[in-house]
Amino acid sequence: MFKNVIMYRIAPGWSATAQEIEARLQDNHFVECGASQEKSMGWVEPRGEAHGPLLEVMAGQWILKLMLESRALPASVVNRKAQERVAQIEASTGRKPGKKETRDLKDNIRLELLPMAFTKQSSTLVWIDREANLLVMDAGSQSRADDLVTLLVQGLPGLALSLVNTQLSPSAAMADWLVSQEAPQGFSVDRECELKAADESKAVVRYARHRLDTDEVKQHIEGGKMPTRLALTWNDRVSFVLTEGLQLKKLAFLEVVMEGASAGKDDGFDADVTIATGELQKALPALLEALGGEMPLA
Repeated sequence: MFKNVIMYRIAPGWSATAQEIEARLQDNHFVECGASQEKSMGWVEPRGEAHGPLLEVMAGQWILKLMLESRALPASVVNRKAQERVAQIEASTGRKPGKKETRDLKDNIRLELLPMAFTKQSSTLVWIDREANLLVMDAGSQSRADDLVTLLVQGLPGLALSLVNTQLSPSAAMADWLVSQEAPQGFSVDRECELKAADESKAVVRYARHRLDTDEVKQHIEGGKMPTRLALTWNDRVSFVLTEGLQLKKLAFLEVVMEGASAGKDDGFDADVTIATGELQKALPALLEALGGEMPLA
């Protein structure tokens, strides 16, 4: 269900009910792009059932789903069409359009071509743990997360979010684990890592399917290359790649988790939510503790 994790702390005092949230989400229900619209963003049913609730509540956990649709209009196409228009103007009038006129041409061409452009949809899951005051996004990039935060804060009165920060920077902690060849309690270091130099060379060394408990890795770190990504597994249950920005990538729930799932549960949405939230409720605090604990809110 979740492939990525970006964590936000919910500021104390937010007391909205599930019914209030559902009503607010309905105000921004997803609508497909219009003919001349480049992007559309809104909430859809997490379960995927038409006309269902936009907020799913299971065992106290809230699940939302944001849909983004955009029209793919390559800049190269717009530029080529603009060059053709500029050439036509030069040929018919003997003058070359200025910068402002060229920009206007490109804007007009974009409007003309947008209705013919293909649309692409992508969705992002959001999990809210009210008891822990934690909001987790399955966002693959910080820019997508920023867009989502803006939509949430604008649409849900009283909601204030801040990125989770730890006492130890992930990069420094990962360097310590690799140099000492000792993972934090409950974790194991896997076979994927990226090291990047902080100087002007910006040199990068990547390891994939490779042992990391080697002198070579230690020498790279001692030489100034700091870890920006490191693959970890928590308690043989959840694997992921930790980034320098405290994001989790390639999140996967391992076989032992699936085997332990209740035989009475279905194998669809309910089971996915139960497994994902249940494991992350334990794995995420353990990770924050391994990074020295969370920085207090300002």
